[in-house]
Amino acid sequence: MPPRTPVYQLKITLQESDPPIWRRVLVPGNLTLNKLHEVIQIAMGWEDYHLHQFTVGETSYSTPHPEDYVEYADERRARLNRLLTEPNASMLYEYDFGDSWGHVVELEEIIRPELMLLSPVCIAGERAGPPEDSGGIWGYEHFQEAMGDPKHPEHREMRAWIGGDFDPAAFDLATINAHLQRLR
Repeated sequence: MPPRTPVYQLKITLQESDPPIWRRVLVPGNLTLNKLHEVIQIAMGWEDYHLHQFTVGETSYSTPHPEDYVEYADERRARLNRLLTEPNASMLYEYDFGDSWGHVVELEEIIRPELMLLSPVCIAGERAGPPEDSGGIWGYEHFQEAMGDPKHPEHREMRAWIGGDFDPAAFDLATINAHLQRLR
């Protein structure tokens, strides 16, 4: 029987969100960064429409492309357990360079598994992730103002854009985990 891979407990926090938008996930320690990108997309409710990068120290990781303006280390070859080796170590994940959604990914704990982790699991979190293309943290704050006030001049426009109501306090653990199960 092969040895079980240690499980990493990560806390992913959307920078500058107030109140904080965060998720706590369990992932295999040997996960590659491109797979961690998929986990973050699902956990935060993003739709993977935009570019992203991880930054650890002075090194930026993404999937390199010949037309990139920046030289990236290949995220498909970078493993979590080689980059975050001790609790409290962290990295930055940036999604959508236009809106610039920064996420702090902190290693909270390395767990010696009793059982093999078959897929990533979200174990906690708070608040809904912002809608895609809502304009960064300041645009999201404006969006929430407009959605929360039926008399706001942009309320109807924002409601039509999002397709109905939006509850910024909502957090649906079951739905996140149903989507994460597909990442086996």
